[in-house]
Amino acid sequence: MTVRAVFLSYASQDAAAARRISEALRAAGIEAWFDQSELRSGDVWDKQIRKQILECALVIPIISENTQARPEGYFRLEWNLAVERTHSMSERKVFLLPVVIDDTRDAEADVPQKFREVQWTRLPGGETPASFVERVARLLAAGPAAAGSDRGSEPSSDAAGTRLRLSARTKALLAVIAFAALTIGYFGYRRSTPATPPTQAGLPAPGAIPEKSIAVLPFVNMTSDKEQEYFSDGLTEEMIDLLSQIPDLRVPARTSSFSFKGKADDIASIAQKLHVAHVLEGSVRKSGDTIRVTVQLIRADSGYHLWSKTYDRDFKDIFKVQDEIAAAVVEALKMKIGPTPPVAAHRSSNTEAYNQFLLGRHFAERQNPDGWRRAVEAYHQAIALDPDYAAAYARLAVSEAYFADQAGDAAGLRQAETDAEKAIALAPEEAEGYGVRGLLRSNWDWDWAGAQADFSKALDHDPSSAAVQGNYADLLGSLGRLAQAIDVERKAIELDPLSPVHWNNLGQYLTANRDYSAAGEALRQALAIQPDSTVALDSLATLQLLEGHAGQALATFRKVDVEVLRLQGVAMAEHTLKAPKESQQALDEMIAKSAQGWAYQIAQAYAWRGERDRAFEWLERGYRQRDGGLASVKADPLLESLHGDPRFAALLRKLNLLE
Repeated sequence: MTVRAVFLSYASQDAAAARRISEALRAAGIEAWFDQSELRSGDVWDKQIRKQILECALVIPIISENTQARPEGYFRLEWNLAVERTHSMSERKVFLLPVVIDDTRDAEADVPQKFREVQWTRLPGGETPASFVERVARLLAAGPAAAGSDRGSEPSSDAAGTRLRLSARTKALLAVIAFAALTIGYFGYRRSTPATPPTQAGLPAPGAIPEKSIAVLPFVNMTSDKEQEYFSDGLTEEMIDLLSQIPDLRVPARTSSFSFKGKADDIASIAQKLHVAHVLEGSVRKSGDTIRVTVQLIRADSGYHLWSKTYDRDFKDIFKVQDEIAAAVVEALKMKIGPTPPVAAHRSSNTEAYNQFLLGRHFAERQNPDGWRRAVEAYHQAIALDPDYAAAYARLAVSEAYFADQAGDAAGLRQAETDAEKAIALAPEEAEGYGVRGLLRSNWDWDWAGAQADFSKALDHDPSSAAVQGNYADLLGSLGRLAQAIDVERKAIELDPLSPVHWNNLGQYLTANRDYSAAGEALRQALAIQPDSTVALDSLATLQLLEGHAGQALATFRKVDVEVLRLQGVAMAEHTLKAPKESQQALDEMIAKSAQGWAYQIAQAYAWRGERDRAFEWLERGYRQRDGGLASVKADPLLESLHGDPRFAALLRKLNLLE
C-alpha cells in the first residue's frame, strides 16, 4: 500500500468536503489519502489508516459541527495518533494543518490542545483556493525539521488560526486611512471617501524580507455585540503604534494591515504582501469592565507559533496588557530596545476617556459628514473626562477640519486650529500634534513654511509614520516640487504598501509631472488594491483626459460614486468630445448639488472648458471659503489654461505660492 504525503481526517458526514480538498491537492500533484469507504473502524482502521497517519508528512483534521457532535468518533483516534507524532523525538514528526469547513468557532471547538498551537484555515464546504494548495506544498517542501519546530509555549484556550476567525467576520467593515492620510486629492479633491478591503496585493517591497519585521492583523471581535468592534480595531491600531516605536523593527502601517480584515488570505500570503517575517494576530472579548485578549505571534514562512497567550484583565489594565504584548514580541524576536520601553501616544489616565477616543476614531474612519460629526462628539466627551488628553485634541482637530471643509465653515476651521495648538501644548514631544497642525497649515492656512516646520518635527519624533510622510509629500506637491513629492510618497508606500491613498497620490504627482506612463501604473496599483476607489477612479479618468482619451475618460468618470465629482468629470469629458449640451447639463447639475462646497472642483471644470472668467469667479469663492482644494492650484494640470492670465499670478500671491 502506498503511503500518501497528506492524510485527511474527517467525520463521515463531511466526506463531500474532504473529497473537494483531496481533489484540489491531487490536481496540483500532491498525493492525499482520502478514505471513501464506510469501514473507518476496527481492523480496517488498524491496518490501513494507522499506517497512513504514522508515515504521512501532513495531517489535515477537518473540523465541523459533525466532529463536535461525535466525541467518540473514530476520527478522534486519528487526531490523537497525529498529535502523538508531533511529540516524537525522531525526525518522523508531522505537520498539523486543521481546517474548518463551516461556522464552528475556535473557542467552542472540541479538539486536542495541540491543534490550537498551529494555524487554522477556513475552507467553507471544502472549497479549496489555490493559496491553500500552495501552502500545503510549501509545508511539504520544508521537510521534517520544520514540522518539529516550536509551535508556542503558552497555548491559549482561544488560540486558533487567522483564517477561521477572520472569515467569521463581516466583510462590510471598511479599511480606511489613519488621521493624517486624510489628504488624498492632489487635483483638488481632498475629501476622502470610504475604502473597501483590497482584492489584490500591493507591490511587495524589493529585496529580502527583514527578519525584524512584523505585521499586526486586525484583532477579532469575539464579543457578540458587533458594535464593540471599534474596541478590537482600536486595540489593533494601538499595538501597531506601540510596536512601530521600537527601533529597527519594521511594522507596516494600519491601512495595509487592515486591508486583510475579513479576507481569506493565509499567513504566508499576507506576510509576502506586507514584506514581513512575522505576524501578530489576536482576538478581543469585552464584557462590562472585563476584557480577554488572546494573541499569537506566528513565524510566517513556516506558519508556526513562536508565542501565544491569553490575558484576562480589568478594562483599566488595558495599557498594561498592551505593554506586556509588546515586551513579549520583543523577547520572542530577540530584540533589544534599551532601558525605557516605548509608550503608546494615545493613552489616558481615564479608561472611559480612552474608550471615547476609540469611538471617535471609529466614527472618523467613515469619512463622511455624519462620521466626522459623531467623531467630534466622542472626542469632546473624551476631553471632558480627561482635559489633558492630547491625542483626543489632535484627532478632534482633524475631524473638525474635514467637517468644516465640507460645509464651507471658516469658523469651524479656526476651531480646528485652536485644538491642534492645544494638542501640541499638552504633548510637545508627540508627533501627532505637529502632524495635524501641519495638515491644517498646508490645506487651509496656506502657511507653507509653518507646515514644513511642523512636518519636520513630526518626522523627527516618528519617522515611521506613513501618514506624515504622505502629508509632507502633499505639501511638496502644493509648492510645485513634484520630484521631491514623488520621492517622499514612495517612502510612504514603503511604510504602508497596501494603501490605495498613497498609490493614488503618487499617481497624481506623476501626472502633474507629465510622467503619464508611470502615473498610470501607480493608479492601476491603487485600483488593484481598492477597485471602487472614488479618488483613484477620478485620478485615472483625469489622466485619460490629459492623454487625449476623452471617451475612455468619460467611461471612467461615470464609475465615480461621488455624484458631484462624477458630474464634474462628465462635464469636462463631454466638452472635449464636442458635446456642449451634455457638458453644460452636467455642470449645471453639479453646481446645483454642490451647496456651499466644491468651489474648487467647479473652477476646474470651467478652466478645462476654457471659460476663464467663470473659473476665476469660483476660485475666488473657494478662497473666501478657504477651500482645501486651493492647496493644489499651482501644479494642477486641469488649470493650465489659466496660467498666462495675470489673475492666476495674483491668486498664487494671495496663497503665498508665488516665488
